[in-house]
Amino acid sequence: MREDVEALDIRDVTANWVNAIVLQTQIDDRIKALADLTHTPLFFGRLDYLHAPGADLAEGAGGEQFYIGRRHVHDAHGDPMVIDWRAPVSQPFYRASKADPQDVALRRRFGYTGGELTAYEDERLSDPTEVPAVSRLLQREIERPRVGPMRDIVATIQPEQDEIVRSGLTGSVCVQGGPGTGKTAVGLHRVAYLLYAHRDRLARTGTLVIGPNRSFLHYIEQVLPALGELEVKQATVDDLVARPGLEVRGTDAAETAVVKGDARMAEVLRRALRAHVTAPAEALMVVRGSRRWRVPAHELAEMVEELQNRDIRYGAARDALPQRLAHAVLVRMEQAGEAPDDRVQDAVARDPAVKAAVKAVWPPVEPAKLVLRLLSDPDFLALHAADVLTADEQKLLLWPKPFRSVRSAKWSAADLVLIDEAADLVERTPSLGHVVLDEAQDLSPMQYRAVGRRCTTGSATVLGDLAQGTTPWATRGWEEALTHLGKPQAVVEELTAGFRVPREVIAYASRLLPSIAPGLEPVSSVRETPGSLRVSRTSDLAAAVVTACREALEHEGSVGLIAADARIPLLAEALAAAGLPYLSPGQETTAQSRLTLVPASLAKGLEYDYVVLDEPAAIVSGEPDERTGLRRLYVCLTRAVSGLAAFHTAPLPAALS
Repeated sequence: MREDVEALDIRDVTANWVNAIVLQTQIDDRIKALADLTHTPLFFGRLDYLHAPGADLAEGAGGEQFYIGRRHVHDAHGDPMVIDWRAPVSQPFYRASKADPQDVALRRRFGYTGGELTAYEDERLSDPTEVPAVSRLLQREIERPRVGPMRDIVATIQPEQDEIVRSGLTGSVCVQGGPGTGKTAVGLHRVAYLLYAHRDRLARTGTLVIGPNRSFLHYIEQVLPALGELEVKQATVDDLVARPGLEVRGTDAAETAVVKGDARMAEVLRRALRAHVTAPAEALMVVRGSRRWRVPAHELAEMVEELQNRDIRYGAARDALPQRLAHAVLVRMEQAGEAPDDRVQDAVARDPAVKAAVKAVWPPVEPAKLVLRLLSDPDFLALHAADVLTADEQKLLLWPKPFRSVRSAKWSAADLVLIDEAADLVERTPSLGHVVLDEAQDLSPMQYRAVGRRCTTGSATVLGDLAQGTTPWATRGWEEALTHLGKPQAVVEELTAGFRVPREVIAYASRLLPSIAPGLEPVSSVRETPGSLRVSRTSDLAAAVVTACREALEHEGSVGLIAADARIPLLAEALAAAGLPYLSPGQETTAQSRLTLVPASLAKGLEYDYVVLDEPAAIVSGEPDERTGLRRLYVCLTRAVSGLAAFHTAPLPAALS
């Protein structure tokens, strides 16, 4: 299929050089999408139907056989050899069961080792005499060592995951899922499915995946290209709100960041922006040739009030005002017997007198300067935050020493979110067709609003775990979060079946749930792995950790050494002294380099075959409060796929001791 595309000759089929460039770009993208993937088979399953799909069952038509794979593959004649996993005919591969065979006689799973077919396993779903059994190939695929970036899960999607993946484009979905339930993979595969089912629409409107940090995005960046989807953009929330010339050079105290991230700040910004509009002080006088046309101040005031009452964007209203003023002048011209047309109205709208009147009544506002004034001028802030923020909250917002200009200000990440809100009040933010928001539990209400602006006319897939919220402003509940996002009608789905973390490890970590997320149902792991959990007290912590890393590297797969951020330099020295090379989060593991030194603050969303955990108490104490610290520890405890070894000298948190 790739060679056919490479052989295309477009020299005689394009009308001009522009068409040729566009067509060649499309051909190049097609070639990239058809690239071979190392050690990745073209198909992983087969479905044998009792009847041909779509046939009249009463006629007794013969069955049909389909191979299921990551991509559609056809032969030289165009006949399908492998069916895309997203096609409707492939759905029973994930949904059919002994209780509901969905006209499937046989489901076959293929096992591969390094791309070579090594096993297969059959389920005769319509045979009442066959006893249901757990798929060993399915479990082996889930447990396959993690080396390199995150991979797709098309061979292991479970029925409850498939329902979310194939949910429609028009509705938004929120997935609450504990560690190892596959919520990230479900979100990415939903994007792939939507691009398959609604390609033309999403090609026009665009799709975006938002992750918590660059390390996480690097980890997941190969999943969609492996499924042939190359056009999905990826970003962090900080990337979304970044503005040219404004760098994040400052940090906020936790209590200040909480106030800046509060949804009430949107009302403060709206008031501050609207305060720039003033009532006209004098009449408008426009000179056209030898005639003078006068529009009285009270009529101007009515136009301004009408635009304010419509509550449209500040910039849109400011753009509309010159035409309103020009129309009033044209009415007077017509009353005087003249016959002006649209060209005259446009000329009047550009008249210096009209421009001056608009500037005086509805002046231009630069979003960054608006936020700069709010954070610098206590009187300006007090005026517009009255009855919205308390006096103490206003004090937290004000800079100790005001900055002179937008360029010199030491903006924080939360400040740029405020500027983004102000920018949207001035000019509407363009909307995408679909947005996936991962690790959503860590966003502030204002960050939710920033994301929501990017999908006002589209839909969203929100992924997160309330128990893993590790910011002072972490989400308290999905209903509130979805309201801030602008998707209050989104359906909330919960994934509780764990496939990644061994049962012994997730059960140990779940002891923290009553303290960090009361009422949240613990994950029930389908994988029982005896010996996968080891918790040891030691007098020489660094030596014990280094020894554990060396032992873990004797096994196949990736190894993550996770520690409190403050202890990373010490452990880096210990690893170097022991001759153990290591990577940083975001660097891709290889067969030769499989150990990653991970600060606890960057562990979220990552996974390793074996995890060595350094001093749990230090992870807890490294956060602003105990609850946030315990949540950070819960994240770190649940990064292991095959085994977790935790070492400590200080006492463990009470729930774990």
